[in-house]
Amino acid sequence: MHSSSPRHARTVVVGGGTMGADVAVVLARGGARVTVVDPHAARRELLPRHIAAELAAAGFADCAAQVTVCAALDEVAWEGVALVVECITERLDAKQALFAELQAHAPADAVLASNSSGFPISAIASGLATAQRMLGLHFFMPAHLVPLVEVVLGERSDPALGQWLHCFMRGCGNVPVLVRKDKPGFLANRMQHALSREAFALIDEGIASPEDVDAAVRFGFGFRYLAAGPVLQRDHAGIEVHCAAAATMYPTLSNTDVPSLALRERVARGELGMKTGKGFFDWPEDQRRAERSRYDALLRQGLALLASELPVPEGGGSAA
Repeated sequence: MHSSSPRHARTVVVGGGTMGADVAVVLARGGARVTVVDPHAARRELLPRHIAAELAAAGFADCAAQVTVCAALDEVAWEGVALVVECITERLDAKQALFAELQAHAPADAVLASNSSGFPISAIASGLATAQRMLGLHFFMPAHLVPLVEVVLGERSDPALGQWLHCFMRGCGNVPVLVRKDKPGFLANRMQHALSREAFALIDEGIASPEDVDAAVRFGFGFRYLAAGPVLQRDHAGIEVHCAAAATMYPTLSNTDVPSLALRERVARGELGMKTGKGFFDWPEDQRRAERSRYDALLRQGLALLASELPVPEGGGSAA
């Protein structure tokens, strides 16, 4: 088994879109050598500048030289590669085809990870001889700013490789969590969607506006989550208080098994959010750019607040 330190490790990211580019930033700031594989020439041209800028903003400008870009798997120098991270389109057939191809390219001891948010690693690994060393490695956008990463074990994944990848990602400055079964949504998205189901049910019922739902989360209990998650929060507030509140509220919470009307109606109208210029709110291009800047700036401030509780990347420099 390879060293669990990312420093000087050889890694490959397949897919150079938004997620793949930011995953390359994460691996490079840990000190890893990274090859990004993407067949699109225009994207390859933009990648080095984006990666260098994000590493510089995080205090890891020297790590940019560790990242190279190529067009195809057969252009990668595969010898000694310890980790491959797949960040391609969210289609099961495409992912299965890629991992089947990786069997012929990646070293026999390389960990093969998928950033899929929707497909269990067990489904991607079905029928492949490499299933034992295939794991989920689920980042959250933007991957280089959100510390959490989920290390997901499939039905046939080697638990020892899960522990290896957990340690590896700590060395990259992430906060990894080990998900021992790859249920749909893994860990964080299951909790996020449980919250979202109730939030949009309240909107559907006319109990609160979208703006007030967001305010309740951001400036209420969500604000406290920066300091303590739901388990630790119970110890702060008193377990009996929350237990009694749960007994009162749970019978009235939404348990629908379909997305809310507020979501379905917008999807039907093609109002998909920033990508289409309209969602719950209107997004002309200038407002979209301003919102992205505001959003990323607040995430960076949140990272600064949590800096004393985050792992330190092994690549040198100082965390953002």
